[in-house]
Amino acid sequence: MKKVVILISGRGSNMEAIVRAQIAGAQIAAVISNRPDAAGLGFAAAHGIAAQIVDHKDYPSREAFDAALAATIDAHEPDLVVLAGFMRVLTDGFVSHYAGRLLNIHPSLLPSFPGLHTHRRALEAGVRVHGTTVHFVTPTLDCGPIVIQAVVPVLPGDDEAALAARVLEQEHRIYPQAVRWFVDGRLSLGADGRVQVSSETASPAGWTVPPVEA
Repeated sequence: MKKVVILISGRGSNMEAIVRAQIAGAQIAAVISNRPDAAGLGFAAAHGIAAQIVDHKDYPSREAFDAALAATIDAHEPDLVVLAGFMRVLTDGFVSHYAGRLLNIHPSLLPSFPGLHTHRRALEAGVRVHGTTVHFVTPTLDCGPIVIQAVVPVLPGDDEAALAARVLEQEHRIYPQAVRWFVDGRLSLGADGRVQVSSETASPAGWTVPPVEA
């Protein structure tokens, strides 16, 4: 069994998706939040998962908080740490400690729109497609090697809420998949720094939004 620790700050809907996926070979060892009021802690506890709090407000610096968080995580001896709506910028030391076993999901097609307010920025830019990305975490924010991406169309009349909801559906599909690949030992980094998925299947056919008309 591969032990997985999931970090959340709120509802943790991606955490829920991973738990509900019941990934063979994965044990969700703990769900940890930096916010005592995070709704996802109740879901974890109800599913028999250790639900823990490391409140960032209790620490004088990011470094002190990250050290406490790492100690709490490491007590579970995880093979993989998953950021699922964890709204803290982590220090380089923390990220380096979990190099190669720290995943994040970001609500855009990286490298486009890193950081916050991705859906608003996508609409303002007038892109025709948007999406979400699972990637390994590196010290540079939202720049780690990409594991899997999902694409959604930007539809006429979309606002931030509508686009965000469409993207979130895809997040719930691809994050459990990325965790499953890790647990199965199918992820590796090539010499070029890109993620490779063993036995990966892909169609060479492209698609457009809106569709090309005959």
